[in-house]
Amino acid sequence: MHSEPVRIASVPLGGGHPLVLISGLNVLESEVAAVETASAVGEIAARHRFPLVFKASFDKANRSSHESYRGPGLDEGLAILERVKQETGVAILTDVHEPYQAKLAAQVVDCLQIPAFLCRQTDLIAACAATGKPLNIKKGQFMAPRDARLPVEKARSFGAAGVFLTERGTSFGYNDQVVDMRALAVMRAFAPVCFDATHAAQLPVAAGDRSDGDREMVAPLARAAVAFGTDALFVEVHPTPERAPCDGSVQLALEGLDRLLVQVRALDTALGPARSPHFGK
Repeated sequence: MHSEPVRIASVPLGGGHPLVLISGLNVLESEVAAVETASAVGEIAARHRFPLVFKASFDKANRSSHESYRGPGLDEGLAILERVKQETGVAILTDVHEPYQAKLAAQVVDCLQIPAFLCRQTDLIAACAATGKPLNIKKGQFMAPRDARLPVEKARSFGAAGVFLTERGTSFGYNDQVVDMRALAVMRAFAPVCFDATHAAQLPVAAGDRSDGDREMVAPLARAAVAFGTDALFVEVHPTPERAPCDGSVQLALEGLDRLLVQVRALDTALGPARSPHFGK
């Protein structure tokens, strides 16, 4: 196994390339909101010199409650994401939950994401790999870092155009997650790695029928991951997090992302070549 860089449209990720920001909405709400948010995030990323991949979901099929907001659905959601790309030109990532969605989503987006709960689903991985798009496999909260090589091997065996992993912590079944930064180094040995600072601060199903979280932990965890060594940083935002239909407790406002990137840029600049997984070998 080895860690090969991944290219998401024009954005290289891993292999010593510059730190990438993956940021956007947890779930799509409207075309106007999506375009405005993508434009705002793009301006913030450019101001701090971070390559950007915009993330937004068209359907959140793994909500805790059947009454939770899921999104506009496949057809409308992909139409919105296509509009975002036309208006902003930014690379786009979205998640898929069923094999049939992969080919349709790949006609619009630049990277397909396999949700953490589905990271062992062979048919889903195969369908995503067959599209020719790079894959972001989110490591399951139940999976040891070394075992994350198995879905990576699956994806590569099916001819994936590139694979990277996203770490979001480990859940022990008590409405909390624990982040072990050693996981970043372990997984970076066989794939580029992204750190999900948003969902690492989540408290699964802690609000009874939905997840809660601690927004105050997002920035410290992000800083720690950059200092430890990561190829990308995943941070969800919302214009008004308190009104977000899901996961608002761990999403940053746009000004919060701006402040965080000031800190991350300082860390990344200070580390320089030391951030590369090959440094010192």
